[in-house]
Amino acid sequence: MTTASLIVIGTELTRGIIQDKHGSLVSRELTNLGMHVSEIVAIPDDGTIEKILEALMRNNDVLIITGGLGPTADDMTRSVIAEAAGVELVRDEACWKHLVERLGERAYGANAKQAMIPAGFSIIPNANGTAPGFYGETGGHLLICLPGPPREMNPMFYDYVLPLLAKRLGAREEVREEYSSFITAEAKLEELCEDADPELVWGTRFQDYKISLYVSGKDKDARDRAIGRIRESVGEHRLVEGDETSLSLLVRLLREKKLTVSCAESCSGGLAAELLTSVPGSSEYMTGSVTSYAPSVKMHTLGVRKETIDSFGTISEECAAEMADGVLRLLDSDYSFSITGVAGPDRSEDKDVGTVCFGFAGKGRETVTATVHLNSWGRESVRRRSTIIAFLLLSAFINGEDIGAIVKSWKVF
Repeated sequence: MTTASLIVIGTELTRGIIQDKHGSLVSRELTNLGMHVSEIVAIPDDGTIEKILEALMRNNDVLIITGGLGPTADDMTRSVIAEAAGVELVRDEACWKHLVERLGERAYGANAKQAMIPAGFSIIPNANGTAPGFYGETGGHLLICLPGPPREMNPMFYDYVLPLLAKRLGAREEVREEYSSFITAEAKLEELCEDADPELVWGTRFQDYKISLYVSGKDKDARDRAIGRIRESVGEHRLVEGDETSLSLLVRLLREKKLTVSCAESCSGGLAAELLTSVPGSSEYMTGSVTSYAPSVKMHTLGVRKETIDSFGTISEECAAEMADGVLRLLDSDYSFSITGVAGPDRSEDKDVGTVCFGFAGKGRETVTATVHLNSWGRESVRRRSTIIAFLLLSAFINGEDIGAIVKSWKVF
């Protein structure tokens, strides 16, 4: 049986400042490939990796190292790996180009070391950061190095490392299906998975605007039944098949139907417009947006009546409806939506934090509204989840679905 160990590098881990999640994720997936994980070792950023690496190489076929690939002096992984392999560090031109594109002038100086790779090793692309991963063989051992931040490491591990191991080591790779989960807390999602079928192999990957959910084991009917139970628990449109975001689902729909959209935002502070215009070619479907914090902007720019705005200009379904109608007229789009509520404790009382109202309007369509009460984990969390909800519900509104029934089906967050 192929044996593997994991070295997790980070002083913040060994001091208990943050909790390691790489160990459970990697060991679960490697075990699912039919490998034996012998050790998971957490070490600080102090050069300890050299001795640990030497010891683990004696008894393991595969070593996965996370962390220590940054630009600072204590990021020593690449130099230790090069020494262990008996090769020099060389600049990879593709990595250097990627670094310059992301950092500009800041790529020079200390940051330049992130493009240095042990000679003869292969690159693992990092779409979410500046430091690539790399892998190579030395002395019959396969060494795989990945950056430490989960946002970078997790997709690299799933998209590159697992297929690499299955192919190179002849490991058994079971069918692994992927789903995208929206506005459900990761801990709650994991609980729902366990309740749905504890005998299946579940995996989650937290991302900015969704959680990727992976399931393998048993047969497809069993997996489908379990996914069905989770969907029943979270409600409509909260769990979709494949690698999707609420933004990708909405943009694809707008493009397929050749529709345009506009938005009016309050508590989300322009985040929805930022995301909608972040897609190349967004001028095809995006006519514009209005970010309206102050009641005066809602009234004078969007035509919202004073009586529909409370003293803080935030929570009111009537206000949300008039904001959506106003921006639809102002920017002459096919559809529009509005987001208004309380993202953070700006009021004298913060009891309404997380209460968000949405309005959805369309040419020749009756405007509809919805209110969602979100658990408040901070202003940024409310802004992000409000934007996700707006995209999901707008897609449903365009398709003629009952927005009220959808929101009513959302039982857990």
